[in-house]
Amino acid sequence: MDKRIYFLMIIAFIIGMVELIISGILDIIAEDLHVSIGQVGLLITVFAVIFAVASPILLVMTAKIERKRLTLVCLYIFLVGCIVTVFAPSYSILFIGRIILALSGALLIILCLVMAPSLVGEQYKGRAIGIVSMGVSASLVLGVPIGLIMGNNLGWRAPFVLITVLTALSIIGVHLFMGRIEPKPQIPLKQQLKTLKNHKITLGLTTTFLYMTGHTVMYAYFKPYLETTTDFNATWISVIYFIFGFAAVSGGGLGGVLADLLGSRKTMVISLVVFSAVFFIFPYTTNFVPIFLIILIVWGILSWAISPAMQSYLIEIAPESSEIQQSLNNSALHLGVAVGSVIGAGIVDTLSVKVNPFVGGIFIILSLITVVISVKSKENTPYKTKSAI
Repeated sequence: MDKRIYFLMIIAFIIGMVELIISGILDIIAEDLHVSIGQVGLLITVFAVIFAVASPILLVMTAKIERKRLTLVCLYIFLVGCIVTVFAPSYSILFIGRIILALSGALLIILCLVMAPSLVGEQYKGRAIGIVSMGVSASLVLGVPIGLIMGNNLGWRAPFVLITVLTALSIIGVHLFMGRIEPKPQIPLKQQLKTLKNHKITLGLTTTFLYMTGHTVMYAYFKPYLETTTDFNATWISVIYFIFGFAAVSGGGLGGVLADLLGSRKTMVISLVVFSAVFFIFPYTTNFVPIFLIILIVWGILSWAISPAMQSYLIEIAPESSEIQQSLNNSALHLGVAVGSVIGAGIVDTLSVKVNPFVGGIFIILSLITVVISVKSKENTPYKTKSAI
């Protein structure tokens, strides 16, 4: 395996941390900047939406730029966003910092995902995507407890100081260790977008959106759920977040391995079957700690085991337009985060946080249905790829 894959994973981890790291310190930011918690929470939603929308657009706009150079430009812009965030004197400046971070981070993440499979042989593509996915999943799930611990002890700016330092080190690393990576020959955008007429692809992207929506409905409000349904204290809740985080990180790598061994289709279907069952079982385990922890670990693994399999699946369906498909899949994932957080909030405000896992489970069942239809449907793009089914 090319060692640069692991470097891409580290970059993906650093970039991804920014998205959810503030969710554990909403109250601290709100108090310091004299705004409501709701306004601070909006920073997460706005980041996710920009991240989702900007990714495919920026990928097309920069299609002809050599990848190492483009990565460095994006990292420098991301560094500027970090500095703006660290020194933001007001909410409006912090908002601008989030926009800068979202725009540059959106392209950086997708660059890592599309460069990874191009650095390895055909038999390792799933694993390469899985390793980078480990960086993304680690950032999204470990960012919350890291932000919580650093924010509570050192102030809300401390986590962003850490990200600033790590970004600077990444820039040095890219300069020293990343060789030139030429972009793939591009087919016209119009032809790339025609692949969306392929039901296999659109249903695949819908699958990503639905399962991530279901996951986020529960995960975004996991802390209040634990406080309502268990007797765990603050220390135990932090431990639970870390257990979940490590499980999710391993899930990204495991999903890539399974995609190579079992095939992307079987991996997705099996994972989503178990994933949906976990959400309906979970509420009945909170009084039995050993079983609760087992279900928690399974949830964490499956939450990110599906992503590399889906990325491999999209490459298999339309290899000529694999970059735009991976970008759109990344967009679907982040739209799922945004929509899931909004739906989860609505449930918490109008019903009860105890309902969240059941609603999340319903979305995951819907994702299972769409992936089964996708796998079984015949390809209907205007052109046939060599991997067509």
